[in-house]
Amino acid sequence: MKDMENISDMMADIGARAKTAAAELAFADAKSKETALNAAADAVWARRAEIIAANEQDMAFGTDKGLSPAMLDRLKLDETRIQGIVDGLRAVAAQADPVGQVITEWDQPSGLHIKRIRTPLGVIGVIYESRPNVTADAGALCLKAGNAVILRGGSESFHSSGVIHACLQDGLRAAGLPADAVQRVPTRDRAAVSEMLTMTDTIDVIVPRGGKGLVGLVQREARVPVFAHLEGIVHIYVDKDADPDKAIQVVLNAKTRRTGICGAAECLLLHRDIAAGLGQRLIDALKEAGVAVHAGPGLDGTDLATEADWGREYLDMDIAARVVEDVDGAIAHIRQYGSNHTDCILTEDDATAERFFQRLDSAILMRNASTQFADGGEFGMGAEIGIATGKMHARGPVGAEQLTSFKYIVVGDGTVRA
Repeated sequence: MKDMENISDMMADIGARAKTAAAELAFADAKSKETALNAAADAVWARRAEIIAANEQDMAFGTDKGLSPAMLDRLKLDETRIQGIVDGLRAVAAQADPVGQVITEWDQPSGLHIKRIRTPLGVIGVIYESRPNVTADAGALCLKAGNAVILRGGSESFHSSGVIHACLQDGLRAAGLPADAVQRVPTRDRAAVSEMLTMTDTIDVIVPRGGKGLVGLVQREARVPVFAHLEGIVHIYVDKDADPDKAIQVVLNAKTRRTGICGAAECLLLHRDIAAGLGQRLIDALKEAGVAVHAGPGLDGTDLATEADWGREYLDMDIAARVVEDVDGAIAHIRQYGSNHTDCILTEDDATAERFFQRLDSAILMRNASTQFADGGEFGMGAEIGIATGKMHARGPVGAEQLTSFKYIVVGDGTVRA
């Protein structure tokens, strides 16, 4: 009981300090935030040896815990990936500041001039698993949008995230901004997550980023509003009018480039007219690349697919494959088994592509492009805090702009209402 009380008190203190920092950060000028992010990038690079040493501890922890090779790949940091973190911080720093942007403005016959402008959300709680780079991405985007953030990373990335978080605070101090604007929950104890979900007085929104278990827990138990980042059950439909060379190139990249990210393809849908030809060539190419293909009837895969393979996020060198009648069959399958994350069509027929786009409501829909592009950085956002699969407020990659709300500024000249 004493431990629970300690965690409750700790989280209440973190929340109170975040709320105070958010009030100050809300009117921080754009230059100060840019300075903080660039200084944080400098700190990450300067402390890269420390980050890699911490990551080695995390990798040992993850190995002992039995993480799959794909999940260990998500966890691993080296100089190249640290350079990616640095580049992401600088990219966010260079973006236009969304706070105070005029979304729209107009005059009323009454003489009032009305503006709708972007304003920070306040305090954001981010709960995430494995990938330590999320610490930098989430911290940077929240800061850019004028929000304080409370970061609760996965137990696997505890040490790596700790050093990256320290770099973010180094940047805040260098810019004269409150270090409490970016805080990290300093315990692996899951009780801290339960506390975060009920902190309605100090946290304005929760962003969960992880597997179905984590997101489901947050959605069930949160009293704070949630931007859901659900699992990526990503489909690629290969139409009868697909270009064979493009199809092989895209499918292989979408599945094998990095299997542990949410944009990795998990299910291949093949038009019946090309199933025996191009479809089988695609399956053979995947198998040759080391992918286990769980294939439906009429396809020669690694093994026979079961019902459990439809709607499954493998995050590994596995993919499900099945034959569908046509684009409408693909749409029906995706509606039944998809997660509204990212889905793709490979076709040279504009009308078929348009039908796919109109009749599906995934957050991201693609044509003739690898689903590995389902990423805020690749969308020009510098980074992302996650890919929201819900329909309220934010959808798709959540960048700095999506981490704002708005308020109305109404100006008159002694104007009174009749």
